[in-house]
Amino acid sequence: MTYELHGVRVFECSAEGTELRSDRDAVDLIGTAWEHQANVLLIPIERLAEDFFRLRTGVAGAIIQKFVNYRLRVAIAGDISRDVNESPRVQ
Repeated sequence: MTYELHGVRVFECSAEGTELRSDRDAVDLIGTAWEHQANVLLIPIERLAEDFFRLRTGVAGAIIQKFVNYRLRVAIAGDISRDVNESPRVQ
C-alpha cells in the first residue's frame, strides 16, 4: 500500500510475505518501494526474521545498510518489547 504522510510518499509492506533474512531480501523490497516512488519503506515487524534483533548475527546491520546505500528511509512498525526484553544488546 502506498500513501502520502506529511508530504512524504510511504510504501507500507504487507505483514504477509517473505521474511527479511538478508541484505538480498532488502534489495527486493527496495525495488518494490522504488516502483511505487516511495521515499519511506514501512516494514511490519512480522516481516523481520528472528535474528534481526540478535545484533551479534549482523542481520540488522546488513539489512539497514542496504537501505542507507540506496538512500531509502525505513521504519519498522510493531511491538518489539519481547525482543528488547530478551536481548540486553537492544535495550
